[in-house]
Amino acid sequence: MIIVIGLMVCGIVLGYIFRERNLKFVHKGINYAIYLLLFLLGLSVGANDDIMNNLETIGYDALLITLGAAGGSVLCAWAVYKFFFTATSK
Repeated sequence: MIIVIGLMVCGIVLGYIFRERNLKFVHKGINYAIYLLLFLLGLSVGANDDIMNNLETIGYDALLITLGAAGGSVLCAWAVYKFFFTATSK
């Protein structure tokens, strides 16, 4: 964990030092790293027999969690808008 935090701090320091420069290569590198991580995640999920055998159950659970999270986000956004951003006339 110390290594991860140390790498993060080094990145922050280097980003602060080179903040005036155009670092387009960093954005491309981040995108490629994310693509690689997603590919490796899919590879490990596909190789896991427990996940593949229970994919239907996991899929239903994931759908339920996703719908609940999206619905909760919509309700909270509506409540924030209603209470903080609408004019009240007395």
